[in-house]
Amino acid sequence: MSPLSKSPFRKRVLVFGATGTIGRATVKALVDRGHEVVCFLRSNAGFGVTHEPDECSRLLHGALLRFGDVTDPVSVNEDGFHGEKFDVVVSCLASRNGVPEDAWAIDYQAHVNVLKAARDDGVEQFVLLSAICVQKPMLEFQKAKLAFEAELMQSGMDYSIVRPTAFFKSLSGQVERVKHGKAFLVFGDGRLTACKPISDRDLGNFIADCLDDPDCRNRILPIGGPGPAITPREQGEYLCRLMDREPDFKHVPVALLDVVIFVLSTLGLVSRRARVKAELARIGRYYATESMLVLDPKTGRYDADATPSTGSDTLFGFYDQLVRGKARVERGEHAVF
Repeated sequence: MSPLSKSPFRKRVLVFGATGTIGRATVKALVDRGHEVVCFLRSNAGFGVTHEPDECSRLLHGALLRFGDVTDPVSVNEDGFHGEKFDVVVSCLASRNGVPEDAWAIDYQAHVNVLKAARDDGVEQFVLLSAICVQKPMLEFQKAKLAFEAELMQSGMDYSIVRPTAFFKSLSGQVERVKHGKAFLVFGDGRLTACKPISDRDLGNFIADCLDDPDCRNRILPIGGPGPAITPREQGEYLCRLMDREPDFKHVPVALLDVVIFVLSTLGLVSRRARVKAELARIGRYYATESMLVLDPKTGRYDADATPSTGSDTLFGFYDQLVRGKARVERGEHAVF
């Protein structure tokens, strides 16, 4: 479906997690298709910074805003669903930093709250934004996401589980570094991993298409952006050329992360703060060593050709806009660099 075309069936959609960049792009795509969209937001929803209610309305133009607490089942039911009938629930909810306590509270339990309320409301379809990294679950937030995916698939409700690859914002943390003449950081030789980056806009359109495309029903949907898979080294080479510099890399051994994780894990036996930092370090190591592509369960290898693509926005095009000052990055707490 073209992002500019109207949906053949106008639906009432309740969106959770609308304040993030992907959530906002999804809301825009739903509104543009002619759906009636209601967003359930935290009372202190901030879009990365503190905004007044008028600013929330501007960023989620065309949607009705409701406020409450997604971790409170009563609030989800009374403040979110509000005794009204919805056709579809779309969730772009995600824990802010992936540490275990937050992951199980949001990636799992908050979604369980939403699913129960949706079933009680008679909602017919649930579209979930998940992550492609759950294919190889080694971290608590991945296990929490998988636990909810399982409950959703067993709920009897029609579902679409969208597992995107890497986001532009997650791969843009070194633009300023290179702009200031510093080397581009890579782990190993910079070719340990690859991904098919997807923009917020293209992902939002893909999520919105799930409402009308029968081929998206009751499926797990890995999705990336257009073009071939890109390694960190290729990202660094492009950025350097863009700024008229010779490729310049600083190679970080993965073993250094292992040492950091070991030290923090040891300290974590007596310090909660160290435990949190150890988990963040494990998350960083995961992304430094695992590709964000479809994993072949038979070979245990990542397969770029098997990773579907959508949209028209490219990471390198986004880099061009960033360098020219025509785009900016809202990275929040999900940034690795």
